[in-house]
Amino acid sequence: MTIEIDDEQAIAPVRQRKNIHIDMDAMRPVEQRDNPGLRGKPVAVGGSRERGVVTAASYEARKFGVRSATPSVTAKRQCPDLIFVKPRFAVYKAISQQIREIFAEHTPIVEPLSLDEAYLDVFHECIIRSRPAQPSSQAPIPRRP
Repeated sequence: MTIEIDDEQAIAPVRQRKNIHIDMDAMRPVEQRDNPGLRGKPVAVGGSRERGVVTAASYEARKFGVRSATPSVTAKRQCPDLIFVKPRFAVYKAISQQIREIFAEHTPIVEPLSLDEAYLDVFHECIIRSRPAQPSSQAPIPRRP
């Protein structure tokens, strides 16, 4: 995804920037969405082998100290009932693209950090929305309820 900054944004003081950080924590919810039997259970996305690591952990697993980047052996020791799910990066990538399309509806300046995390610069959007309406000879556009 390309990041473009127009002249108005390039000269705006940093203190006026309006940035939003979004972390969807998407891998684990996707697995629980696609396999409802995993809901409410300690789940880790990642490799379950001796040299594997946890990519994402459910809130139920986090209660036991299982986090992203926890070695799988350690995670299983911390949470004996932990269910490992093999990562499906093609699915996560497709969902990431859908999420980025939603971001693009709100700002052209998106800085992706990972498949499910990004910074959005909404400074320009805030200026546009805060400007008073310009007089127009056209009838007003009805707003959605």
